[in-house]
Amino acid sequence: MAQVIGLGGVFFKVADPEATMDWYRNVLGVSVNEYGGADFLHANSAQGRTQSARTIFAPFKTETDYFQPSGAAFMINLMVDDLDGVLELVQAAGVPLEGDRQDYDYGRFAWVMDPNGIKVELWEPIEPAS
Repeated sequence: MAQVIGLGGVFFKVADPEATMDWYRNVLGVSVNEYGGADFLHANSAQGRTQSARTIFAPFKTETDYFQPSGAAFMINLMVDDLDGVLELVQAAGVPLEGDRQDYDYGRFAWVMDPNGIKVELWEPIEPAS
């Protein structure tokens, strides 16, 4: 059966794409490819996370405040392998967190705003207990 098998990318308009990717590289440690974007290989995210590594595709109601303080109609969720380590990069860059870090049985979360006013959710998935 023909079906959608995953999210192939996130593409968005900004005034200065190069400066935006510099921010993602310098603040979050994202490796930038030769085309000015980033590649996240599924095999890397699944290492040691066979049940928890996944891409969520979910619409929210128009009235949601979950994306606040961003005024954008979307939020970017980036899966990380070490939330504490990424937050050290964020702190070293002088970027404030949006709200408090939160831990759940399915993952650890923190939020920052990128230089374009887009809220970025940082998610370290936690493998469920067998």
